Amino acid sequence: MNWSQPVTELIQRRFSCRTYRPDPLDPDVRQRLAGAAASIQAGPFGTPLRFRLIAATDREAQELRGLGTYGFIRGATGFLLGAMGQGDRNLEEFGYRLEELILLATDLGLGTCWLGGTFNKSGFAARMELRAGEVMPCVAAVGYIADRRGLVDRLVRRQAGSDNRLGWERLFFDRQFGRPLPPEAAGAYAGPLEMVRRGPSASNKQPWRVVRDAGVWHFYLQRTPGYLQGIDGRFVVADLQRVDLGIALCHFELTARQAGLAGRWVFHEPDLALPDSLTEYTASWVEGEWPGR
Repeated sequence: MNWSQPVTELIQRRFSCRTYRPDPLDPDVRQRLAGAAASIQAGPFGTPLRFRLIAATDREAQELRGLGTYGFIRGATGFLLGAMGQGDRNLEEFGYRLEELILLATDLGLGTCWLGGTFNKSGFAARMELRAGEVMPCVAAVGYIADRRGLVDRLVRRQAGSDNRLGWERLFFDRQFGRPLPPEAAGAYAGPLEMVRRGPSASNKQPWRVVRDAGVWHFYLQRTPGYLQGIDGRFVVADLQRVDLGIALCHFELTARQAGLAGRWVFHEPDLALPDSLTEYTASWVEGEWPGR
């Protein structure tokens, strides 16, 4: 994925936009975003993925109104759709790749908003021509940001706590949980970690936790109790907190690469004492080469 601006600037500029101008996407913008979406065939760890940019219709607006809070989207002229195949980390990979597309949309001057749910029996699935075995856990609204945010947009943002984020002491740790890692001790990785902290997440729960251990950065999911029970009982929510972890992995790697930091992802759960039963391992970023190789 190629951006014209530093990815750190795009991450910090992007916000959950719910109110859009009715203008259709500029043809050049649409072509570039659609081409980038169509070029994705797999996630960073190999799970089959497909993405597509579609123009919004009245039918999509009606469907979103049936999904609780998501009905507050106003005036979006496009949607990024995605389908994922089977894989141990398919939701994380889906989140990683869709976030790359969202950052590209930000680079192109567009607003975006993540929309999570179960879309397999929706008009979105039909537009995506969903295949057997595929799942559509999220879509993203796309369009030109309205000159002024609507009242509903401001209320939803305030209710979700979108302007308030957890501090470093709650998210990042040194060698063990419970021992906070301050920014000044993170060295060159202070930037990537800060971009993780600034990432979007469902209901702004920020479920990622990171533990540094001798040149290895272990990523964990800290689940929110009861989150998988759904929003209003009318539909089952996909495991969006795993998607959130994919966004965190994306921000971390893209920012590290931008800073010239070498490393790669491995799946090797360390023998660390977990703070509770809601904490589960996701992946590890190894600086340079994996020890012993």
